[in-house]
Amino acid sequence: MALFALALGGFGIGCSEFVTMGLLPQLAHSLLPDLMASAPEQGLAQAGHAISAYALGVVVGAPLLSLLAVRWNRRALIILLAGMLVVSTALSGLMPSFDSTVLARFLAGLPHGAYLGVAALIASSLMGPGSQGKGAALALSGLTVANLVGVPALTAIGQAVGWRASYLLIAAVFAATAAMLVATVPEHHRPEGRRVIDELRAFRRVQLWAVVLIAAIGFSGSFTVFSYIADISTQVSGTSPAFVPWLLAAAGGGMTIGNVVGGVLADRSLNGTLLGAFPVYIVAMIALVLSVGSPAGLLVTFVLVNLAHAMLSPAMQAWLMRVAGRSEMLGASLHHAAFNVANALGALLGGGVIAAGFGLTAPTVVGALVATTGYAVLIVVLVLIRIRARRRQAQLSAVHLEMREPVRP
Repeated sequence: MALFALALGGFGIGCSEFVTMGLLPQLAHSLLPDLMASAPEQGLAQAGHAISAYALGVVVGAPLLSLLAVRWNRRALIILLAGMLVVSTALSGLMPSFDSTVLARFLAGLPHGAYLGVAALIASSLMGPGSQGKGAALALSGLTVANLVGVPALTAIGQAVGWRASYLLIAAVFAATAAMLVATVPEHHRPEGRRVIDELRAFRRVQLWAVVLIAAIGFSGSFTVFSYIADISTQVSGTSPAFVPWLLAAAGGGMTIGNVVGGVLADRSLNGTLLGAFPVYIVAMIALVLSVGSPAGLLVTFVLVNLAHAMLSPAMQAWLMRVAGRSEMLGASLHHAAFNVANALGALLGGGVIAAGFGLTAPTVVGALVATTGYAVLIVVLVLIRIRARRRQAQLSAVHLEMREPVRP
């Protein structure tokens, strides 16, 4: 039940993050009516700022809240974060103007990374040693199931009765999460002997920044498309608005499968998972470019893109947790910060090419190029890590030989 409560919070977070993409046209017409009437492409691109604001909130909040709470009891911390999610998500559905809604989305993003980071650590401790990958997958499982069930359902509800109702329903999910966390999560002792300065030392590790960079660039490829998928589906593939929730549900199914497979594979071989899943992700992105004009082609390739993307997520989070060492909470939350840098970057890149007049097919091309760039960065980083490891081994061998050499008179 404690694991279910942790995943329920992830479910709410997944709904909160991704439902904006499914309801972006409705939000734009509601809050930017004049701009949508005179210049709909620019209006859609500006509405995308609501996506970027949430992502920016995650980028700011994930490391900041993790650092501030380094000495906190993890049970108390995750309950507090759930309470913050209740309030900020409710505000997202109640604010009267576009600017105030964007601000509310920023606030809603602040607890996102810290919640999922703490959830991964609590889940790993409940599952036992050697379960970092599976713990990360458990924390992310609610997020992927949200895309399978919650986001499509909330998109359909938002289309029928208004986008504000969707945010208020998500706030109710967070309220249920908070209540279940209070009732089921066992006590966790407050970390002893850890200070903020100790956590900050993790930022001195070049490999940590390299992993963040790979995630930020690589994942932004799919977000370039996902941010505008509702309009891509209806205006490029020629589907009806009613098809969009089904498209999102299929993508959520791909995410759910990919997350489970990725969690198991990451515990077996971290590098193998990264090197195997990334090419699948890129091929799926290229296939999406070639088939976006067909509803069936869009459906199949969009599912594959999200499946491969989700396979990479547990591996990236486990990698960050290992690199961060004793600062594992910071490492866990930084994955979500990097993920949402990708979210913001994808929304900005996609909106930029749309507003520039290149059309709604342009985000698919940009997404494929960005995903390929992320893989190239991964290859370079892994090669440099191997070279560094060999140099260290050679230095240690030389020192060992020196110590064994007899002293000559």
